[in-house]
Amino acid sequence: MLSSTVTLAQFLTSTQPESAPKGAFESAQRTLIDTLGVALAGLADPTAAPVDQWLATIGGTPSCTVWGRTKGASVAEAAFANGVRAHALDFDDSLPSLNGHPSSVLWPAALATGEFVGASGRDVLWAYILGLEVAGKLGRAVGNGHYAKGWHPTATVGVFSATATAGRLMQLTSEQMQTALGIAASQASGLICNFGTMTKPLHVGHAARSGVLAAFLAKSGFTANAAVFDIKRGFLDAYAGADGSPMTELVEELGSEWEISNPGIYVKRWPCCYCTYRPIGGVLEFLEQHQFRIEDITEIRVGFPPGTADALITETPTSGVAAKFSTAYVLAALIVDRELSLATFTDEQVCRPEIKTLMAKIQCYDVEDSNVYNANVGYADLTISIGAENYHVRVERTPGSPQWPVTDEDLKEKFHLCCDAVAGQAHAATILSTAERCKDLNSIQKLTALLSFKPKF
Repeated sequence: MLSSTVTLAQFLTSTQPESAPKGAFESAQRTLIDTLGVALAGLADPTAAPVDQWLATIGGTPSCTVWGRTKGASVAEAAFANGVRAHALDFDDSLPSLNGHPSSVLWPAALATGEFVGASGRDVLWAYILGLEVAGKLGRAVGNGHYAKGWHPTATVGVFSATATAGRLMQLTSEQMQTALGIAASQASGLICNFGTMTKPLHVGHAARSGVLAAFLAKSGFTANAAVFDIKRGFLDAYAGADGSPMTELVEELGSEWEISNPGIYVKRWPCCYCTYRPIGGVLEFLEQHQFRIEDITEIRVGFPPGTADALITETPTSGVAAKFSTAYVLAALIVDRELSLATFTDEQVCRPEIKTLMAKIQCYDVEDSNVYNANVGYADLTISIGAENYHVRVERTPGSPQWPVTDEDLKEKFHLCCDAVAGQAHAATILSTAERCKDLNSIQKLTALLSFKPKF
């Protein structure tokens, strides 16, 4: 019987695009559109300038596009910069089995590597689909306990998915892919305690860059342990939670239970932590059904079962980036403004007196439950008290999930809201139309060339 690492490496290097499930390429194109949109909007985030200063400092051959920048960078540094951009606003998609954000790691690695090797759009989409397989399967292997320990799986697991994607595009052999995964294992990092700071998107950029580097080094003859998922003191032994699924069983699902189909990608509607989404959904339904004065609200209580609020580490935010991880702020802003947008999460908006007054009435509590869930899977209990009336609901659907979907038109609207002010409406429309036909591009460079521009702001 082959080891898990060998089985995974053989799958990644030998499985052909014809094996993809129905609709997989179309679903992958949707994630590409969404990721490019939020990444280009991320150019206006404070994380952009330090990253660009870093690129200017290190120099190097500008062989790959840095999105929203006229000068490129090396393949690994382009993946790094674009990964930071893609996660800067916390507006990027999510995968329940990963318990994190797959596409903000995968697409920076895929587009930089694809541009570097001259791949077609179809090849790049296929490499993304394979990388997503790794994200979901390995996410199950580390379990929710991995997150509970304080690890950020978007990064710690994402580095392997980026390695798989880059390695496929670099045409690694099975043996080289095993080595690349071993190299990636020693670069797996990212701590939840850094949520609400610029270091959270740094996790994503680091994972994308490390995946590209691991694939490149393995192809060049670098060495590493080639059984990293099977041995004592290997990755799973060191990182997995007690509830993780056996890797030996998960690799048997490769090619039959595809992550892009089940559970599929969850698309964000608002630029804040996914842990707030079910409470947001409950409040939105309440706002649609009830008329009231904000000052008449006496209390709002939000109950989270185990694992569903682990990322919500900010109680009294003083900055826009920290406010993305505060249930009280997100719900208060939604009720006061009747919307959540990019403008919601600025420092000025967070400090409004009326918001602080309402936040003081919002309390979170732990729901007793023997199961452990995550940001994407679970429920939230919401109680809104207005005078003597109490509105209570258990919210089990997650906005942006297949059960509460973002339509193609919604996705296009989100893209333009993110990009028009950055790239200009006409150029944003060209990027969108090109991404929509990515599968038919004979060279991914036809898309990446459009991503090299000077922002409008």
